[in-house]
Amino acid sequence: MEQKSKGPVASEIENRLRAALIPEQLAVIDDSEKHRGHAGHDGSGESHFTVEVVSDAFVGKTRVARQRMVNEALADLLRDKVHALAIRTRAPGE
Repeated sequence: MEQKSKGPVASEIENRLRAALIPEQLAVIDDSEKHRGHAGHDGSGESHFTVEVVSDAFVGKTRVARQRMVNEALADLLRDKVHALAIRTRAPGE
């Protein structure tokens, strides 16, 4: 099975989260096709994402604090390029 290559926005999300959070595990999933015809989907793709992050940076942090960390790393992308972002965060061992 051939894996679809990441687009430029997905690659930038991955690079920024790797730099900011030094994750043990990171998945950046482009959900844009599931939202075809919905608000924020202009047909060009790379508008809706899910990120799943496991990082030591999340140890002792609340769910809201963890999400803020992700949002801060991606702030201008969320403002300018990404319409929707689902965030799943865990500390190692959770």
